[in-house]
Amino acid sequence: MGEESLKKRKGEDKGREDRQSIQSNEPQTMNLQKQANLFLFPLWSLVGLVSGISMIVGTIIGSGIFVSPKSVLANVEAVGPCLTIWAACGVLATLGALCFAELGTMITKSGGEYPYLMEAFGPIPAFLFSWTSLLVTKPSSFAIICLSFAEYASAPFYPGCDPPQVVIKCLAAAAIVVITIVNSLSVKLGSYLQNFLTAAKMIIVTVIIVSGIVLLAQGKTENFKDSFKDSKISVSSISLAFYNGLWAYDGWNQLNYITEELKNPYRNLPLSIIIGIPLVTVCYVLINISYFTVMTSTELLQSQAVAVTFGDRVLYPASWIVPLFVVFSTLGSANGTCFTAGRLVYVAGREGHMLKVLSYISVKHLTPAPAIIFYGAIAIIYIIPGDIDTLINYFSFAVWIFYGLTVLALIVMRFTRKELRRPIRIPIIIPVIVTLVSILLVLAPIISAPELAYLYCILFILSGLIVYVIFVHLKFSWPQKISKPITMHLQMLLEVVPEEEVTE
Repeated sequence: MGEESLKKRKGEDKGREDRQSIQSNEPQTMNLQKQANLFLFPLWSLVGLVSGISMIVGTIIGSGIFVSPKSVLANVEAVGPCLTIWAACGVLATLGALCFAELGTMITKSGGEYPYLMEAFGPIPAFLFSWTSLLVTKPSSFAIICLSFAEYASAPFYPGCDPPQVVIKCLAAAAIVVITIVNSLSVKLGSYLQNFLTAAKMIIVTVIIVSGIVLLAQGKTENFKDSFKDSKISVSSISLAFYNGLWAYDGWNQLNYITEELKNPYRNLPLSIIIGIPLVTVCYVLINISYFTVMTSTELLQSQAVAVTFGDRVLYPASWIVPLFVVFSTLGSANGTCFTAGRLVYVAGREGHMLKVLSYISVKHLTPAPAIIFYGAIAIIYIIPGDIDTLINYFSFAVWIFYGLTVLALIVMRFTRKELRRPIRIPIIIPVIVTLVSILLVLAPIISAPELAYLYCILFILSGLIVYVIFVHLKFSWPQKISKPITMHLQMLLEVVPEEEVTE
């Protein structure tokens, strides 16, 4: 009897220890959950007006201003229309951002345009946005930025001629691999890298603007005489010029994603937009003016890397700082794009719109490594056949279809969802203008200068309907039978696990 009593007591003690062990591990599990969520949904706690403006400026200014001037000028062929396009793109970005501000405060759900399209038009347009973003717009954006980095990184080694395409593409692919690895291994490392590269970006922008102002004060204005002479103005050329200009402004719709973390968002959100985007517009126009103080239109079009040519003519013998800091700036844009786009892939995987493994979290590093690796792999595929101008047109065509559709959703919900609270309510004429401009931007190149790239883009977007019917609507069992072993092997290879549900 004594032995049985002793065994029973030991069993009770063992059970108590196990329960204590489980209870002590619960906070750790929740802590891991919170750390993982911190990557996916970073807390911009108490973002004020100045921080909101800084976020807009820091997000928008990137590789575009060092790549797009040449492409904008190539489409209109004169200084005057070129500067006008840059200013008009800033106005359109401001109006579009105000539309997104109303949507973001009316429907406070994460996921970009997805919830707005879902509320206004239902699941199919929302899924097509998710499908296109994951496989077209986000990876092509990443590819464009890394190609821009590669052009500026290689330009000093090939003075007087264009760097070989194989060199540019290998450098771009290397940049994608490095950035993907950094963001897969550590949230902090990616964040620290972003802070350093953002500071470098603002330094080079300031150097170019100040240099341009000094040159203007010295009377370097001969390239601005007869600035509209010999310009090529047509609906097609203006649309393509807008595509390239608007690429440099991409990111204007990001601030409304953190509405809940803004101080007094219903005041600071529109103010940040009204101040921040025009500030970027002024910077972009001044940078272009700086370029034209030392280069004619012909010289700018012949330059492989516009900012490098500017540095060689203005800052010699310290001209090496221009390509160096432009490289930092483009790397910063690429790193920021990778840091945030992993979230979209992750959410799509969690919602069942992509492979489930894409919503898994790394056990060791607490990052959505599968989502980031997937994103980087697709971007490398875009680099292989594409050049910057083609990719920008491809990207802009796709993205403005959904920008226009999203702003149209705002107009539709003014009539169909009158009960929704609208803390920010903009005049109806603004979304009407943005929608009409979006339609013009999408249709004009197709009608006046049709290319196969636009057809491929439309076919790819529409192919999402087939995917939606098979995988989301009908939910056939055979795709899951195929995906389960793939998910299992990738999970073991990458050491990732599903994010745990934490109940309060």
